[in-house]
Amino acid sequence: MSRAFVKEDVDPPERSGRKRSASGLPPRATNYITARGAKRLRDELQKLRAANAGGERIGELEHILASVHVVDPPDPASNSVGFGATVTVKDKKGLIETFTVVGVDELDLEPDAVSWISLIGKALLAADMGDSIRLADGRTAKIVKIERRNDT
Repeated sequence: MSRAFVKEDVDPPERSGRKRSASGLPPRATNYITARGAKRLRDELQKLRAANAGGERIGELEHILASVHVVDPPDPASNSVGFGATVTVKDKKGLIETFTVVGVDELDLEPDAVSWISLIGKALLAADMGDSIRLADGRTAKIVKIERRNDT
């Protein structure tokens, strides 16, 4: 390959000595997680240790849990979407979708999870009850319900 097509001024983290977090977040990015997500990961780690399971997943879980910052549950009295909230939206055709805003390491733990760093997650976190957001497919949908779970 010709050197003319290589960007010299931008080094990936691996070449510059910077390391990505356990979650693949950029260096120094905070790895947010809900209390229920952290509990599920700790429970999985405990089960694997008890079963003397393979070390790769145990090491991965230890690394993740060492990097997370547990976010307090959203205020139940608030009209705003908070981290960990489950939000129901309805588009103009009446189609209903539900999203739960979570951390990157708990996406597989919730059936309707979206990461707080995704476009939809960011739009939801900036919204209040009744606001409209743009969905990934370009449709606009109105927030019709915000549920705040306090379970851990």
